[in-house]
Amino acid sequence: MENKTIARTLRLLSQLMELHEENPFKIKSIANAYFKIDKLPFALKDKPNDEIDKIDGIGKSLAAKIVELLETGELTELNDNINKTPDGVVEMLGIKGIGPKKIFIIWRTLGIESIGELYYACNENRLIEAKGFGLKTQEEIKNAIEFKLAANGRFLYAQVEAFADMLYAQISEWLNKTEQQPLLAFAGQYRRACEIIDELEFVIGAENASDVKNKLTSFEPLSLIVGEDALITTTNTGLRIKIFVVDEAAFYLEWFKQTGNNEHVEEVLKLAGQGSFASEEAIYSAAGLAFIEPELREGLDEIELAKTNKLPTLITYEDLKGSLHNHSTWSDGVHTLEQMAVYCKDVLNLEYFGICDHSKTAVYAKGLNEQRVFGQHQEIDELNNKLAPFKIFKGIESDILSDGSLDYSADVLKTFDFVVASVHSNLRMDELKATTRLIKAIENPYTTILGHPTGRLLLSRAGYPIDYRKVIDACAANNVVIEINANPLRLDLDWRWHRYALEKGVLLSVNPDAHRTDGFHDTRYGILVARKGGLSATKCLNACSLVEITEHFEKKSIALR
Repeated sequence: MENKTIARTLRLLSQLMELHEENPFKIKSIANAYFKIDKLPFALKDKPNDEIDKIDGIGKSLAAKIVELLETGELTELNDNINKTPDGVVEMLGIKGIGPKKIFIIWRTLGIESIGELYYACNENRLIEAKGFGLKTQEEIKNAIEFKLAANGRFLYAQVEAFADMLYAQISEWLNKTEQQPLLAFAGQYRRACEIIDELEFVIGAENASDVKNKLTSFEPLSLIVGEDALITTTNTGLRIKIFVVDEAAFYLEWFKQTGNNEHVEEVLKLAGQGSFASEEAIYSAAGLAFIEPELREGLDEIELAKTNKLPTLITYEDLKGSLHNHSTWSDGVHTLEQMAVYCKDVLNLEYFGICDHSKTAVYAKGLNEQRVFGQHQEIDELNNKLAPFKIFKGIESDILSDGSLDYSADVLKTFDFVVASVHSNLRMDELKATTRLIKAIENPYTTILGHPTGRLLLSRAGYPIDYRKVIDACAANNVVIEINANPLRLDLDWRWHRYALEKGVLLSVNPDAHRTDGFHDTRYGILVARKGGLSATKCLNACSLVEITEHFEKKSIALR
């Protein structure tokens, strides 16, 4: 074992001991040994074991640990500390800029146990509530996590978007100087609006394709090399890029091929053939199919639907009439209730706004106890008089407790216009328990919407396992809407289950879970995955007009009387 490995092992031990508040003198001794061993001019493995404790700064206790490492490759004390620490907390120690003292607060005070949860907390502005944290520290931690996630070569759609648009503009500008009326388009995962992006793909159609391909190798923003079928590179952030260059006449066929997944492309081309096409619409027409939007080209049932003209008219951002599931300074939001509502009214031109601050169990998020619920409702009444005909609906994000109950009595729950029931704690249940828990919450007569059903955080937390069919069936039986949480870290309910929900007659609601005015713009990511799932405006709760959604809420209320 090399000195650096020994040093890093001891450093990790000292960090974990600090997390568990062990003897500070012992922690300091082990931490100091990390620096000393890392700088030794000789290899410890070459030293006789009985001489290690004679090295300056290393006493008998540390020498025993080093010998154990050299002889077994492990350290019992380290393993014991790792075993009593959540894996995600151990992983946090690898994030640049946050040491054990801050991680102790993140874990013990805020109850955050994974990098994904920490990143989400940064987005929700929750870290600044903790001692020793400010906006600057929160932003530094967020940036460090983004850098760490990028090292895996996988990105959220939202993380890639700004760079993709910038690169598209640069390629377009370069092409227009090189070619007469070139064709350029996004393809692949990005065009299909996949929630996770591994590659960013472009297709170029040019009159002099070979010439353009050769010149692209000197395109300055990228260091492109000629691959087997495309120009390829990887950015310094780890994002793979592919650029396909074809003759202008072959552009639409190539664009089609590089957009859909393999199953979709193969099935359509079996029907359409390999001719020259003037548009993608012409490809589907030749196949005897209705045009299939890029988001749907995932090799599911879209081709069968296209054969029988049963494809849904996919929802658009413009179809939305209101925004539900949002937070304000009453709990862990950044902007006041009035600021959030006015932004929806004046900037987004929406008809209504649903406030869903956290309920009393969410102490970490300043959840509302019964008295504060009453206070917020008074403010809502005043604002509704002031902002009419715009409407603020009285909602709450009520925590689903471990046994499936909600954390208010029926007397409190009936004061809300709607209730979003969500799980925020005890995420380690097995599938049976997690499913039973959700179904009990769904069967609560006051539950209007099931919020982010699995609690997943993309690229960092898989979410708890549930029997999707049973949960969706329960929502259908109890007239409960299922949320598509539009936060790009969540996008939960997963789009692969939207169709089953729609088949069962369940309405979906695209909710931004906004904690500040900027957060409303996350709604468009929810719309993108809603389109992937086949959602139409007629099946989306917040595409209802103010009159329609008022009737929906009132029907639920009347049924409870």
